Amino acid sequence: MRYNPPSPLETPVLSRRFRLPNSQSIDTYLATDGYKGFEKATGMTQDEIIGEVKTSILRGRGGAGFPTGMKWGFVPRTSPKPKYIVVNADESEPGTCKDRLLIEFDPHQLIEGVLIAGLAVGAQQGYIYIRGEFRYLIGVMDKAIDEAYAKGYLGDNILGKGIKFHLATHSGAGAYECGEESALLESLEGKRGNPRIRPPFPAVAGAYQCPTILNNVETFCAVPAIILNGGLWYAGLGTPKNGGTRMFCLSGHVNKPGVYELPMGFNLMRMINEVGGGIRGGKKLKAVVPGGSSCPILKADECDLAMDYDTVAAAKSMLGSGGVVVLDEDTCMVNFALRIMRFYAHESCGWCIPCREGTTWLKKLLTRFHEGQGQRSDIVMIGDLSRNMLGRTFCPLGDAAAMPTIAIVEKFREEFEAHLDGKPCPYENIGSRLVTGNGLAA
Repeated sequence: MRYNPPSPLETPVLSRRFRLPNSQSIDTYLATDGYKGFEKATGMTQDEIIGEVKTSILRGRGGAGFPTGMKWGFVPRTSPKPKYIVVNADESEPGTCKDRLLIEFDPHQLIEGVLIAGLAVGAQQGYIYIRGEFRYLIGVMDKAIDEAYAKGYLGDNILGKGIKFHLATHSGAGAYECGEESALLESLEGKRGNPRIRPPFPAVAGAYQCPTILNNVETFCAVPAIILNGGLWYAGLGTPKNGGTRMFCLSGHVNKPGVYELPMGFNLMRMINEVGGGIRGGKKLKAVVPGGSSCPILKADECDLAMDYDTVAAAKSMLGSGGVVVLDEDTCMVNFALRIMRFYAHESCGWCIPCREGTTWLKKLLTRFHEGQGQRSDIVMIGDLSRNMLGRTFCPLGDAAAMPTIAIVEKFREEFEAHLDGKPCPYENIGSRLVTGNGLAA
């Protein structure tokens, strides 16, 4: 994924420092309003900080879209237990690649967001859980943390105001499952990254069974601008119930793939045609994955819609983690479904029988289908297997595998039928182009 030259349609809030010289440096950050949001927050009460975040209508950018201020408000601030701030930087959803850019180009923005969250709930320790494959980012983050300590923005007496907060990075081991918050916490504590049974939720019993705020990188990075400029300002950048901007990861069959910061509610067809430069090779649009591989696919005639949580949900999909994967007319949807299922079968932690067995059998069925050995009854079986996984697992991985499969079978059944009776894939000669890495199509 490339970070392309900025589009004039972008609204740079989180990405405004990306192209500054030495943007990782604390000196660059301080010269561009850095840590001013935190300094303002030191003069606010905890209720005032959480109130601004609620007013901003910032919704979690990790995928679920839960209101951030409400989530912070669930933390029992009177609890005698220590409180923790945990950053989910285990970005692993195929099609998604924006959190790594926020760390790579502006790590101090993340630190400031974490500091403000610490003030909001009285936490004194934070952890940034970074995906193991992002080794280069751990060095970037550790250097920024060292700079923050040296300048007095981390430590036992921050800015001489008696505020204590310490921050450290923690490397994951490359498990997709650890992107789920409770599995991440298990891994952070040195255990196998299996999901926990919930409730209790992390706000009450998170890291080390203590009250914990856990959000992803993009969510925390939005907080400094919210506090500095006000929640109403941030809310006004988006749509009702969907405040601010979003880092959209545009990939697949577009002329200008990249990560673009656009207002919440930006029209999907405009994103493809005006921001992404249209479909590559002059092909027709076939379908779009609107928010990462776990989201139900949208057909071409469903894509003229606002990219916010509520509008995409009304279209029976999800905004997810912002991974927009564009597929052209030459894409084999059976092969695309197989590509997705191979990933989830490989990444299932194996704890839940419906997920462990379901993803394995779906992979086998889809493989058989794409090889022309499928039976008509298999089409029904694929749907039944997927629906039997929904809501029957400890974490959303089973749902993440099932939902796109159900949508693909329902919306492109004719392609499955075209593979019956030993017929070769009708798209094989013209190419069903699939790529490696954190994308799904190219």
